[in-house]
Amino acid sequence: MITRVFSAAVVGIDATEIEIEVNTGPGEPSIIVVGLPDAAVKESKDRVIAALSNSGYRWPRKRTTVNLAPADIRKQGPSFDLPIAIGMIATDREDDLPRLSRCSVAGELALTGEVRPIKGALPLTLEARARGRKAVILPLANVREASVVQGIEVYGVKNLREAYEFLSKASELTPVVSDLLEHGPQEHSFEFDFSEVKGQHQVKRAIEVAVAGGHNLLLLGPPGSGKSMLAKRIPTIMPPMSLEESIDTTKIHSVCGLLSPGEAIVRQRPFRDPHHTISDIGLLGGTSNITPGEVSLAHHGVLFLDELPEFHRSTLEVLRQPLEAGSVVITRARGTMSFPSEFMLVAAMNPCPCGYYGDPKRECRCSGNQVERYRQKISGPLLDRIDLHVEAPAVEYKDLSDNTPAESSATIRDRVVLARDIQQKRFAKSRRVKKVTCNARMSHSQLKEHCKLDDKGNELLKNAMTDLNFSARAYDRILKVARTIADLAGSASIAPDHLLEALSYRNLDRNVVG
Repeated sequence: MITRVFSAAVVGIDATEIEIEVNTGPGEPSIIVVGLPDAAVKESKDRVIAALSNSGYRWPRKRTTVNLAPADIRKQGPSFDLPIAIGMIATDREDDLPRLSRCSVAGELALTGEVRPIKGALPLTLEARARGRKAVILPLANVREASVVQGIEVYGVKNLREAYEFLSKASELTPVVSDLLEHGPQEHSFEFDFSEVKGQHQVKRAIEVAVAGGHNLLLLGPPGSGKSMLAKRIPTIMPPMSLEESIDTTKIHSVCGLLSPGEAIVRQRPFRDPHHTISDIGLLGGTSNITPGEVSLAHHGVLFLDELPEFHRSTLEVLRQPLEAGSVVITRARGTMSFPSEFMLVAAMNPCPCGYYGDPKRECRCSGNQVERYRQKISGPLLDRIDLHVEAPAVEYKDLSDNTPAESSATIRDRVVLARDIQQKRFAKSRRVKKVTCNARMSHSQLKEHCKLDDKGNELLKNAMTDLNFSARAYDRILKVARTIADLAGSASIAPDHLLEALSYRNLDRNVVG
C-alpha cells in the first residue's frame, strides 16, 4: 500500500508543496528516505520510530521507502517528521484516512510523540492555500502565525496521536480563526520618544523628511551628539504597517525563526542594527542554505549602521543592489534566490577618526590625510544612494537644560502619515508591476511626471549641479527629497524653497570621493 501525505518545503522565503509517499515492500525491515533530503530529514526516521513507539503505534516491519517529491528540490529541516509518521501509521494499518488528501501537514516530532514548533509556518500555509488544500495541521505553537492566512482552516496539534486521530475522523479539532482587525494598523508603545530629545531641531526636521518619503539618511557628527539616540527613535514616527506589509515581513522573520512564541504577525516595523564586524553574507544573506540577511530582515523597516566607516568596505558595497532595486539576488551552487529588501537605510559616522574635525570647542588630532582616508571608506557610489546627509552638532548646554517639552513622536508621526497618504494616492494609478508606496521608490518616468520644476527651480538646480558637481543619481534623489518636502507642506508643486532645503541635505558629496 502507498500512502500520500502533503507537506511543504521552505525555499528562500516561500514554500513549495512536497508530496510524501510511503510504501512498504518485501525485504529486511528498514526505512529508506529518498528525494534529496538533508541530514535533518535523514535523521527523521530515528525520531519517527521512537515517536511512533511512545505514542502507541508501530512502524511497518518491512522495507519501507519514504519518497519526498519532487526529487529535485532539496528538503531541509525537521518539519517532515509529522507527515512521515502519519504516512507510516496509515501504511502499516492500511488506513484510508478520509481527511488526508485535503490537508497539508508539517511538524517536528519529539521522541515522546510531542509535536514541536517549526520555522516557516506562514509561507507553508500560503502555499497550501495556493495548492487548493482546505486545511493545514501544524504544531500548536505555530497556529497563531498561520491563522493570518484567510481561506484555509488551521488546526494545531500537541502530539502525533492527536494529529492521526483527527485525520482518521476518530476525534475532532477546532480550527483557529484569526481576526484580521486584530492585525490591522495600531498604535504601539515605544520605549523611546522624540519628546526626550533636547535641541537638534534641524536634525529632527531632516529625519521627518527622510521618514515621510522613505529616504536613506546619513547622520554626521562628533561623539555624544546623539546620532544613535536619534536613530533609535525613528521607528516611533514611521507610519503603521499595512496588513500586506506585515505579512511580507512576517514571512521573512518566520523562515529565520525570529518570531516570538505565540506571535501571530509582525506589526511593528523592524529596526535592525548589526555590529560593524558583520560579514557580507550576514548583511546580504546567503550561507549554504541561502537564508535572508539583515537587509531582508529590515524589509519595510530601518537598517541602522552605526559607525559606518568601521564596516568593511566590501561589506558596504554589497548594499548597492538592495538600495537601488529594493530586492537582493543571491546566487550559490544550490541555486539563485531573490529576497525583498525595501528598507530605509540610516547610517551614522564621525567626521574624522577622533570625531572632532570641525568642532569649534574641541581640537581635532587628525591630519588632513587621516580625515580624507577615513571618509574615503565610504565610496562615492554608495554615498550617492543616501538621499540626505545631515550634520548633527554637539548639543549646547542651554538646550540640555531647557525644560520646555519637545515635540512628541506622535505629533511628528501624524505629519508623516499625512505625507505618505498623499504619496499613496499619487501612485495608486501606477502601471508598474511593483507597487510604489513612497517617493524614494519612484521610477524615472514617475520622477519626470511628479517632480516638475518651474523656470526658477530649474535654474537653481542647474547652478547647484554645476557648482557642486553632483552626479546624475544625486540629481534624481534631490528631486525626490524636494517632492517629499512639498508633500509635508501640502503643496502640489515643488517650490524653490523646497528645492533649497533638499539641496542643503547633500553637503557631503563634495567631501567624499570613491
